[in-house]
Amino acid sequence: MTNFSDMLSKAKAMQEKMKEAQDQIKKIEVEGVSGGNLVKVTLSGNYELKSIKIAELAKNEKQEIINDLIIAAYNNAKENLKKKSAEELSKVTGGLNLPLDFKLPF
Repeated sequence: MTNFSDMLSKAKAMQEKMKEAQDQIKKIEVEGVSGGNLVKVTLSGNYELKSIKIAELAKNEKQEIINDLIIAAYNNAKENLKKKSAEELSKVTGGLNLPLDFKLPF
């Protein structure tokens, strides 16, 4: 039975590390850009939109183009956040590709 209890303690330690990684990821802030830096968007680790910066040059464009630039910058930030989150998670899991919301069954 020592193998099972050892495995259980390792799983609980991994669960604690995962929680720490999730907390660290929430503190991350990433930037996304579009239109050659005409629009910059900042996201927090839990995908909360922190800021939108629109260059003066972009403000001369049609509203539809500005909207597209904001969406593109957000999507860029989202991709950057996914990469950064995966890096943080990889540090904890030792390279295992576990999802960010991974839960152990206990």
